[in-house]
Amino acid sequence: MNVAKFFKALYRRRLLLMGIPAVTIIITYFLVRSMPDEYSSKSRIATGIVDQSQQVLNKNDAQESKISQEFSNLTQMMLLNKILDQVSYQLILHDLTDKKPFRPPSKLLRTLSPEAKKHAIEVYKKHYKDRTELSLWIPDEKGLYSVIQSMKYDREAITAKLTVYRVNNSDFIDDEFTTDNAELAAFVVNTHCREFITYYTSIVKENQMKAVNFLDRLLKEKYAAMNVKINDLKNYKIQNHVLNLSEMAKSLYGQMADFETRRSVTEKDVLSYSAALKDIDDRFDPNDRRYLESSMVKINQDIIEEKQQLSILNDQYVSSNFDEKYKHKIDSVRAIVNGKVAASSDKYITNPMSTKQELVTQKLMMEISLTLAKNSLGAITKELERLNSKFNGLVPHEAVIQSFENAIDVASREYLEILDKFNETSMTSSFSVQLRQIQEAMPGGPAPSKKMILIILSGILSFVFCVLILFILFYLDKSLTEPKELVMKTNLPVLGVLGKVKGAGVDLKQMWQTAEENDTKGVLNFRNELRSIRFEVDQELGNGKILTLTSLKEGEGKTFLSISLAYAYAMTEKKVLLIDGNFANPSITAIVNPVHYLEDYLTGKGTAPIATQHVIGLLGNRGGGTALVEIAGKGTIQQKLAELKRSFDIIIIETAALSGQDRSKEWLQLTDKALGVFEAGKVVTEEKALSVEYLAGLGTTFTGWILNKFVR
Repeated sequence: MNVAKFFKALYRRRLLLMGIPAVTIIITYFLVRSMPDEYSSKSRIATGIVDQSQQVLNKNDAQESKISQEFSNLTQMMLLNKILDQVSYQLILHDLTDKKPFRPPSKLLRTLSPEAKKHAIEVYKKHYKDRTELSLWIPDEKGLYSVIQSMKYDREAITAKLTVYRVNNSDFIDDEFTTDNAELAAFVVNTHCREFITYYTSIVKENQMKAVNFLDRLLKEKYAAMNVKINDLKNYKIQNHVLNLSEMAKSLYGQMADFETRRSVTEKDVLSYSAALKDIDDRFDPNDRRYLESSMVKINQDIIEEKQQLSILNDQYVSSNFDEKYKHKIDSVRAIVNGKVAASSDKYITNPMSTKQELVTQKLMMEISLTLAKNSLGAITKELERLNSKFNGLVPHEAVIQSFENAIDVASREYLEILDKFNETSMTSSFSVQLRQIQEAMPGGPAPSKKMILIILSGILSFVFCVLILFILFYLDKSLTEPKELVMKTNLPVLGVLGKVKGAGVDLKQMWQTAEENDTKGVLNFRNELRSIRFEVDQELGNGKILTLTSLKEGEGKTFLSISLAYAYAMTEKKVLLIDGNFANPSITAIVNPVHYLEDYLTGKGTAPIATQHVIGLLGNRGGGTALVEIAGKGTIQQKLAELKRSFDIIIIETAALSGQDRSKEWLQLTDKALGVFEAGKVVTEEKALSVEYLAGLGTTFTGWILNKFVR
């Protein structure tokens, strides 16, 4: 798209672009001058969502997205129909009951009788108290809603002037209302905030009480379930005589470990004593043994009896779990045995075997210890078996009790969690709702007038709209207004352009005599453009003398160009002949009213004009739609044209348009050069495209286009 061309098109329509916005501004001024002033009131609500001073129970560490969502929920809740209807009821009740209403009664309100007004007040109060909407399905309530609409107190009218928004990222929500009455604006804002806080408090408290009641019921159920499981465990312990299973298992395990240790020590003693006795026996001679045994029969019998007594006491000591009273008896018997052994040693001190006295004494002591160890080993093993049997009997009870305890643990955790939630909810419900109005709306002064803004905006919008329309028309416009566009469309050269001249007509003679300071119609530009065309035509003609002018359609200005070009050549002291060859529309003939006619000259009935300088010779035609070859034969026409070429320096022929069948083509076959006239702003249609192809087929005969009526 050619931007420069578009701006040129805008410049040509500058009066339109200035006129329409001016008219729009005037109309807007008369429309808005009676517009009433507007008053705005604002109130502020603190929510407590992000205010840490309001966080009594816990800190608010919610993410910004969640906080934004909470504020969005609050602002949308403020615009609920349920709340706006409450405001509408308050407004209409104020105007119906107060001596100083906010607005004058509407036409519909004035038609209500006192009884109807009384009924309306009762219905409005009832719906306000019940927080319900007027049903449009009921004719009576639909009529009452129409009364609210007529006063512009309905929810749609309020919403249109009501603005609810969060103040930046703060904890506050601003509620702002704009109307034509300052007191009305303040009343609407305060009522809206109050109704919203009341509604929000009621639903929050209701939800909290529902939660408390639900948690209380659930808490009782969980407590009862926990007690049932505790009683089951208690009954099982009573029935199975289980006092404290873990302590019992711990005690048994300790006893078993102790007896295992004792058995290990006793087994070691048995082995060590047996090995020691065998070693002593190996040291004695059999004869010594017989002597010794025969000599100590009585003493040994006493010692054996004491050993038996010592074994019995040792068994009792182990069975009693090492009771101390048996320990004293064992020590006493052992002391007696030791005394017997010492006595036997003293009695046989002069015995020849006295050298082995010490070994005998040790042997006797070891035999006693071996006997005690063997007896203790049996008792300890028996006691270990008893403890193992008792310990194994605790395992089934452990599994059952563990199951009971796990169930009790789960039930107790559930109970405690619900108890915590119940306590938290109960405490929360005891606090008041954090939402509160911290800034009350007051009647204020009028807001800055928007009248001037509307007036200016109307002018700007109308101007933009006009530019947009012109742009659309320009974009859709396929007309050719520039030489470059004509060349690109037809692929044929453009010799020059010829602009328009201001005024109704042009005096060609006066045009060539007009000075620059007296030029008021732009004739100097026209004259210069005509000179440029004359120069280009001279270059194209060369030695030729016949120049034919044609166009794609009638009315493109070839008649005026033919006359102007003939006059331009006459100013160069050349003998010029202008022939009107357009038999369908002889415009030159009609303008000039010539003496000589082309038909007469071609048929020999008349003569040609006399060739002189500064005087243009004219050959008109009588019209009638005839064709050139119907007047005379082609040879005769060529002969006559040759005669004219000898008499004149240049012959300019205006022909019919190419759309006029083949009448112009007859002339184009006889010419030296052809010149096409194209009116600026016209479109090359498919029909014209055929004529363009014909001109292109003429080759060098066709010199190019003259873009006529060009607008700079």
